[in-house]
Amino acid sequence: MKSVLITGANRSIGLELTKQLSKKGFFVYLGTRNLEKGNTVAKQLNEDGFENIKAIQIDVTNPDSILEAKKIVENEQGKLDILINNAGISGEFPQNASDTNIKDIQNVFDTNFFGVISVTQAFLELLKKAENPRISNITSGLGSLTLHSDPTWKYYNFKSASYGTSKAALNAYTIVLAYELKDLPFKVNVIDPGYTATDFNHHNGPGTVESAASFIIKNTLTDENGPTGQFFSNDIEDETGVSPW
Repeated sequence: MKSVLITGANRSIGLELTKQLSKKGFFVYLGTRNLEKGNTVAKQLNEDGFENIKAIQIDVTNPDSILEAKKIVENEQGKLDILINNAGISGEFPQNASDTNIKDIQNVFDTNFFGVISVTQAFLELLKKAENPRISNITSGLGSLTLHSDPTWKYYNFKSASYGTSKAALNAYTIVLAYELKDLPFKVNVIDPGYTATDFNHHNGPGTVESAASFIIKNTLTDENGPTGQFFSNDIEDETGVSPW
């Protein structure tokens, strides 16, 4: 049975990813900062008929927590097939470039950027033991420099000095990582689930968690001919879903 680790999986899109991947026959590690809450969610999922789900404590900003999570996966699975770096925070608003507190920006980057790097580097050893490893970094259209430079883009006025810049940095890191792993059977991509109604944005988005999770899974469970180092967005209105960087 293939295994997947999803960070930030105890609610919203991460929770829906857990449900859909469980139904597809994966063993799902439901990553959560608070293990008690994660266990409660996993128990409820089991009662609702979802199988092969285990809550695992992982705080992406805590190196010891990441290593402990890696040990659990290694001892139980011996490898990891899929890593979905879903955990993220939005930071405090407003986020003006001229006066946002540098500590607030650093706090967002610690989770959205450095946290992803820390988790990815820790789990690469286990991913390399999988036959067709996949890494999906969950990004946002707000991280697209091309779109943010286009006054006709529908979200052009949604500028954020912390959140958007952290996702742009994540996009750049993903390109570098995909290039480094291009001669191995890895597929490494950034995926924007689209503007989705979740706790993250006080349920303001037009998209559903079901659609968001399905889009992420579609662009994660690709075959050996699938793309790597690509940016997919559920807000792009064409069949490819490819977003400009």
